[in-house]
Amino acid sequence: MQLHLFRTLWGHGDDIHRTAAEAAAAGFVGLEGSLPSDPHDAAALAEAIASNDLACIGEICTGGEGDEWWIPRRSATVRDHLRTLEAGLAAWEASPIEPRFINCMGGLDAWSLSESVDFFGAAMALAARFGRTISFETHRSRPLYAPWTTLAIVKQLPALRITADFSHWCVVAERLIDSEEEALATVIPRVHHVQARVGYPQGPQVSHPAAPAYRHCLEAHQRWWERIWRSQAARGYAVSTMTPEFGPNGYLQSTPYAGQPEPELWALNQWMGQTERDHFESAMGVVLTPFADTSRSPALSLHP
Repeated sequence: MQLHLFRTLWGHGDDIHRTAAEAAAAGFVGLEGSLPSDPHDAAALAEAIASNDLACIGEICTGGEGDEWWIPRRSATVRDHLRTLEAGLAAWEASPIEPRFINCMGGLDAWSLSESVDFFGAAMALAARFGRTISFETHRSRPLYAPWTTLAIVKQLPALRITADFSHWCVVAERLIDSEEEALATVIPRVHHVQARVGYPQGPQVSHPAAPAYRHCLEAHQRWWERIWRSQAARGYAVSTMTPEFGPNGYLQSTPYAGQPEPELWALNQWMGQTERDHFESAMGVVLTPFADTSRSPALSLHP
C-alpha cells in the first residue's frame, strides 16, 4: 500500500496557482477542498490542478449559508442538508475537475440518532446516484462529532465511510481517546480517508506537533493512524490518502496581543506530511517516493 498526501486548501491564500505549484514541488499528489462558487475561481482551480498534474479530493459542507457556509444552521432540517449535498454533488458533476472522492462535513450535532441515521442513509444513496464515493468527516458541529455518537450511527449504517479527524474527538471528550476502544475498533475498519491534525484535550490543534509538551498527543494520533493503515491494507486498499490539515481561522495559535501566527501554516503541514511519510514507511515496511522537504529549510524551520 502507498500513502498519497493531499494539501488542504483551507488557509492557502488567494493564489491557487502558487498553492498548487508548491504542493507539487513538495511531493503532495493533490489538493483537498471545496469547489469555489465563483466560476472564475472554479476555473482557476481546475487549471491549477491540471497544469501541475495533481489529483483532487472534493469537499462539500451541508446546511450552512453565507460567509459561514461551513457551519450548519441550527434550524436546517435533514431535508435542507440533503438539498445542499445534492447541489454540491451537481456542482462537482458539472466541473471539469474529477475528484477521487467527496469528503463531506454533513449533518447537525443536535439531531436525534434517528435523524442522523436518516440523513447519512439518504446521503449515501444520493452520492451513489451521482456515481460518487463519499466519506463523512468526524467534525464538531456534525453528528460524528464524538466517539459515542459515531459508534451509534455506524452500528445502524455499517456501510458508512468515515474521514477520520480524531482531533475533534479529543477536544469534545476532553481527553485522548484511547479510552474509547469500542468506538475506535468499530470506526477504524470504516475509515476511508485521514485528515492529519493533532488535537489535545483542550483544543483541536496543538501549537506545534514537534514540541515535547505535545509528544504524547502526536504519538496517540499516530497510534490511531497506524491502526487505520493496517485496516485499509487488510481491506485491500492499494493507496491510503491523508491530508495534513493544520489550519487558520482560530486553529493556528498566535502570540498574545500582536496576534502573529506561529508557526507558518504551509511549513507546518509540510512537516506533518514528512513526519507521516516517515511513520508510514516504518510502520508498513514500504519505501515511498522521496519527499521534497522544504519545510526544514532555516526560514521555515518548525523545530523549537
